[in-house]
Order: sequence, then C-alpha cells, then structure tokens
Amino acid sequence: MSRLVIISNRLPVNVTKQDGKFGYRDSVGGVATGISSLTDHGEKIWFGWPGIPAEALTEREKKEASETLSQKGCYPVFLSTSQIDNFYSGFCNRTIWPLFHYFSELSIYDESFWQAYKSSNQLFCDELIKHVSEDDFIWVHDYQLMLLPEMIREKLPEAQIGFFLHIPFPSFEIMRELPRRSELLNGILGADLIGFHEYDYVRHFLSSVYRICGCEHNLSKLQIDNRQIRVDAFPMGIDYEKYASIPAKFKNKPVEEEKPRIILSVDRLDYTKGIPNRLEAYESFLSKYPEYHGKVRLVMIAVPTRTEVEEYASLRETIEKDVGRINGKYSTVDWTPISYMFRSLPFEELSEFYYRGDVGLITPLRDGMNLVAKEFIAAQKNKEHQAVLILSEMAGAASELSESIVINPHHKDQIVEAIKTALDMPQEERAKRNKMMQGRISRYTVGRWATEFIVSLKEIKKEQGRLRTKYFTRQHQQKAVQEYNKAEKRLIMLDYDGTLAPFSRLPEDAMPCKDIIETLKGLCANEKNTVVVISGRDKDTLSNWLGKLPLNLVAEHGAFYKSAGGDWESAVNAENNWKEMIKPILELTVDRTPGSLIEEKSSSLVWHFRKSEPDLAKLRTQELKDTLMMMAANLNIGVFEGNKIVEVKPVSVNKGQAAGYWIAKEDWAFIFCAGDDCTDEDMFEAMPEGAVSCKIGKGISAAKYKLNKPQQLREFLKNLK
Repeated sequence: MSRLVIISNRLPVNVTKQDGKFGYRDSVGGVATGISSLTDHGEKIWFGWPGIPAEALTEREKKEASETLSQKGCYPVFLSTSQIDNFYSGFCNRTIWPLFHYFSELSIYDESFWQAYKSSNQLFCDELIKHVSEDDFIWVHDYQLMLLPEMIREKLPEAQIGFFLHIPFPSFEIMRELPRRSELLNGILGADLIGFHEYDYVRHFLSSVYRICGCEHNLSKLQIDNRQIRVDAFPMGIDYEKYASIPAKFKNKPVEEEKPRIILSVDRLDYTKGIPNRLEAYESFLSKYPEYHGKVRLVMIAVPTRTEVEEYASLRETIEKDVGRINGKYSTVDWTPISYMFRSLPFEELSEFYYRGDVGLITPLRDGMNLVAKEFIAAQKNKEHQAVLILSEMAGAASELSESIVINPHHKDQIVEAIKTALDMPQEERAKRNKMMQGRISRYTVGRWATEFIVSLKEIKKEQGRLRTKYFTRQHQQKAVQEYNKAEKRLIMLDYDGTLAPFSRLPEDAMPCKDIIETLKGLCANEKNTVVVISGRDKDTLSNWLGKLPLNLVAEHGAFYKSAGGDWESAVNAENNWKEMIKPILELTVDRTPGSLIEEKSSSLVWHFRKSEPDLAKLRTQELKDTLMMMAANLNIGVFEGNKIVEVKPVSVNKGQAAGYWIAKEDWAFIFCAGDDCTDEDMFEAMPEGAVSCKIGKGISAAKYKLNKPQQLREFLKNLK
C-alpha cells in the first residue's frame, strides 16, 4: 500500500544528548498537526534533521537514535556542523530567506553556501531513496529543499512528488537577482504538484518559470518533458478547535474593559515582521492621542530566533532601545506603555494573552501566511468582549481575513488610525467581523489543508497517467522497430528545428551537430529507406547543412522539393507581391519588440521572437496575428504561429501537402514521421492508418506518440538500422 512520505528540514521530533543519554521531544508545528490529521492515506513516515550535529554522535549512537526514531515513523538525515552553518544558516537563511521576503540588500551570494545547499539536498535524497518507492506519495516541504524534487525525479522517474513552499515566492524582478535561479526553479519543477499559501505566490512562480526557464503555462498547469504539473494555492490553516476552546478555559476569569486595554503583538524576532515600524507607529499613536495614556498597553512578545546571526542581534538591540525610549518618554508611576518579552511562551500562557487581548497588532513587512493572526481570531470564539485584528496586507493571511483592519505596514499614519479605530470599534461590529472570519478559518483548517494537497497530488497523477498513454515508451519503440525490420519499403519524414536539432536563440546557430549527421547517414545507408527532411528552413540553408547527404529535402514547409541527388523544384507560384504589404507590418513589430527579427524566405516571411522579453513578445504576437489575419483572406496567404515564431506564407504551402507528395510515391510498408510544433500538425494529420507519428516536446498533438527532446528521437532513430 502507498505511504505518505514527508520530507522537511527538521523532524517533528527533536533529539538531544546529555551525559551520554538521548532525549526525544515532540515539536509542535502546523505541518506536524496537519499531517497527523490525515487518517485516510495509509502509513506516514517523515525524513529530516533530528537537531543534533552528526559529529556529536558515534556510528553506534546514530544507529541507536535511528532505531528509536523509526519507531515514531521518523528517519533522520544527519548533518554536520559545517553543513548546518553553510546550508541552513548560510544559503537558506542568508540568501533565500531575505531575498524571498524582498530584503534583497541583505541577501548574501556565496558559492560555498550554494555548494553546501546542493550537497545537503543530495544527502536528503540519498537517505530517502533507501526507504521509498514510486508507489509512495512524497511531499517535500519548504525553501531548504527546493532542489530535492528534481533529485528524487532523477532516481524515481515515476514518483508521485508534491512540493509546498511555506514562505512567499517573490516577483520575477526579485527572483532574477539570484545567481542560481534556474537551478532552483528546475529543482522545484521536479514535483508534480507545487503549492503556495496564496495565489499571488502562484502568479510570481509561473512568471519566473516562464521568463527564466521558458516554460509557458495554461490555467496554472505546466508541461515539463512529458509530465503535466499543477501549480496552485493551498492556504494553510490552524487547529481551529484548539484555539476556539481558549475562552472556555478562562470562563471563570471574565474579561472586563481592561485598564489598560491590551494591544497584543506576537512574532518571531525577525526583520521581516516589521517590529520597528510597529513601535514607531505606536509611539506616534501615543503622541497624537494623549487621551489614551494610561488606558492602553502594547504587550510585545518577541520569540527568539537565529540569535547567532548578526542582523538578528542588531534588530534585537534596535527594538529594545526603542522600547526603552518609548517607556522612558511616556511612563508614569502606575502605567508603562509597553510590556516587552523576549522569550517563547508555552501554549497556556500565550492562550491567556490571546484571551485578554483587546487588539491584535500584526504588521509584518512580508509573511508567507502568519498563523498567529488566525489563532488570535479563533481565540475570540464565544468571548464576551471581542478583540479586533489589525493585519498587514503583506501577510498571506490577509486574503482570508479581509474583515480585519488591513493596513500597509509601511504607512505609519494608517497604522495609527487603525489602532484608534480598533479601540473605538463597538462590540457588535467586532463580533460581526470576527464571526465571518471564524467561519472561514473553521472550515479551512490545517487538516483540510493537508488533505486537499494530497488529494490534488493524486488527481494530477491520474491526469498524467491519462496523458502519458501517448508517450513513446520503450515498449512502443520496440514494436515500431519490429515493424520497421519486417518492411521492405520504408518512408521516414523528419522535421529539423526542435525535432532533430534543439532550438537556438539565433536561427543560424542551429546547424547540425556530428550526432545529427551520423544519425541521418545511418538511415540513408539502408537501401530500403527513403528519408525526407521536411523543414521550414530556406532551401539554401538546407543545401548547405544537409545537401551532401543522400536524402530528400523539403524547404519552407513544402514550397520547394529536392530529391536525393537532384535539383530544387518549386511547388508554388513565384508571385510574392503580398510581401510588399506584409513586410512593413513585420518591420514595425520588430522596432517595437527588442530582440526580435525578420527572416525572409523565398515564399514566406517569418518573425522570430526567441530573444525577446516573454511578456512583451506574447502581447506583440497577439497584436501581429490580429492585424495580419484581417489582411490574409484577400491575399491568399495564411498566418501560422510556431515555436517562438509567426510565419506568413501562401495557404497552399504546408507540411501536410509535402508529406502527401512523398506518401503517394510508393506503397510503403512502414511510415515514420516526427515534428515539434503546430506547422507539423498538418503532416501528422496526413499520415495514413498504421503510420507511426511522434511529436517532440510539449502540447496537444495529432501525433500518435510523444518524446521530450530531440536527443531522445535521435536515440530511437539509431535503432532503425
């Protein structure tokens, strides 16, 4: 039976060693809570670092710890102190963390960090592969393991892999700053299902994948090799009942109008949380509204994190200076405006603050979700005196908690007025707002988050299975080779760009490599074979590149023919008067689209935009097609969109007619054809029953089969001896 395999940087069990003895303590977290709620998905196992450096343990102790952890369904990945420093503290928290939270000025690009990140991800992969199979559902978590999905895919090609990022995914303009951006994106794309907290992050990811990796999406689905990948938003929830039951615990401690009333702030001490901005706004509030002196108190709980990092130590110093200055400025004998705690609070103690709070002030500068906001709202359930939530629009939770007072964390005056509005808000309105938010977060709990992700992973794998029936598998290839071997007359028709040869940024750079030449020579060497290269290239280019081989050539999609050893013949009327009208339109488009160019062939005009900025090219393509379509009908020409091109040519010219010309020549016992884009679909549709047709690359096709890359096609063709 399939198992659910969780991989995260840390195990849900923390291992300590004291006086030669191990201690095991469960760590409470949202992911662990969500996973524990999954009861319908079979056995669950978890891989991660146990929290103790590898060199602190002997091999015997590692074995002992591993055996104990395995009884809890956990498998440790032991990291050395050096790996922890360079992988976790280095690349994860000094490169990715600041960059993905839009603090690019704090991001450090160090090659040793990157190498440690790669090697640590590989260590996770190596340990995982020992214990899992392709039948298991594999769920990789967070920014520490972004290379892992691709690494697993290389070892287990048919694995069922999900990836969830718990922090924001930045816009393309931020992502492009990262030197290793392509490697990270390709790592994530090893997954079948990619999840984020909210749709903005989905949009940013798809934009980066398109602009950096060149992969287009359709309705948040990507086609990578022969896999369809789904990218979607799964907003993480909380254990709602746990927090909604808080008021009942304090029912014997009725909340009256607090004097002073509590404005509650709970965060990890991190520069992304906007704590200095919050203090500045609170100070401004006290200055603008002196009537609240003695009547409110900001309770600020800052949970220690990464205390060894210089930026965090400096932040703590700044916050504590600000707290001291504000308290020194406004305190009286019986009132202190800020109560500041730099420590982690146990659940019971934090619960009482949630219960006693009159206003929740949560103003991160950037936050993937922020579960504290949801916990605070849940804790108002059935409470007599409801609290008000002030929430940053930069927190992922803001889209779900829209009835809170949503503010811009950089807008000090807006925060000031939000505090005033919250304190003055009538109880009826507070209860009304909270009830709507409570209804929402009570339905979408952390358990539902986990369940929906796993269900979606199963659905995308089923969809992949349906689509993969067309993949040119080893079994299909063996059958085709058997049919080929039995045939006395064989016709092999091949496109060039994107089929035999990979695309190049400049068309003239795609000349055939040695492997292409040798593959074609091998096919032509068999006297039973008739080999035809049917290309959109002009006849001079094909002659220069392939003219010395004993094969047949078709240029410009069928406008010109050349039999092996013969001369070029035209299949179309030489009249090209239409070019005089069309070419100025293409030239204007080139001027408006940097990086694009025009290629003029004997019977067609082609606009290339492979080097252009993707979003601009997409816009210009649609504009150009709309303009040309209006003119095409009267000029007896057609407008065709290919792979990063728009081509204008006579409607009588297409690869289907070219293929039909060769098909009609003989009573072929075996026919094979291969192409890669929409111009080859006419050729696929012209194939008689029994022919073997193969599309190279992604997209829906009339071809019987698909392969991912030109190299895979060449490997197959080498079997046709």
